[in-house]
Amino acid sequence: MSNIPSAVASWRDQIERLSEHASPCRYLSPAKWAAIRANALTFIDEYGAEAHQLGWTAPQLFGVHLEHGFLRVEYAGALMVNDSRVTGVEPDRIVFDRFSGYRTKPGQTWGPPVWEFAAKGR
Repeated sequence: MSNIPSAVASWRDQIERLSEHASPCRYLSPAKWAAIRANALTFIDEYGAEAHQLGWTAPQLFGVHLEHGFLRVEYAGALMVNDSRVTGVEPDRIVFDRFSGYRTKPGQTWGPPVWEFAAKGR
C-alpha cells in the first residue's frame, strides 16, 4: 500500500469507518448501503490511485446531498448512486457494468463525501 496516495488511503479509511450494517441515510436501506459501501471499497482498491491521478475528488466519487443524502442523486458522487461494479476509470467518466457516471455535467454541484454527511447524523 506504500504506492497509494494519502488521499486514496484516506478515502478507504473513511468508508471503512462507516458501518456496513447501518445506512448513513434514513432513506437508504441497510442492504443497499452495504452493497454501495462494498463496491466503493473495491473501487478504491482497484482504481483509487488511478482516479486520484486523473483528478477525481472525494465529493465527485463519494458525495451526497448535504441535507437529503442519497435522495438527491443530482448532488451525488459517481459511486453513491448505485451498487454496480466499476469496470474502468477515465478522465471524466467512471465506467460501470451497464452505464457511466460523469463529472462533466454542466451546472453539477457536488455534495460532501458520505462520511461527512454521516458525521452530522442526518
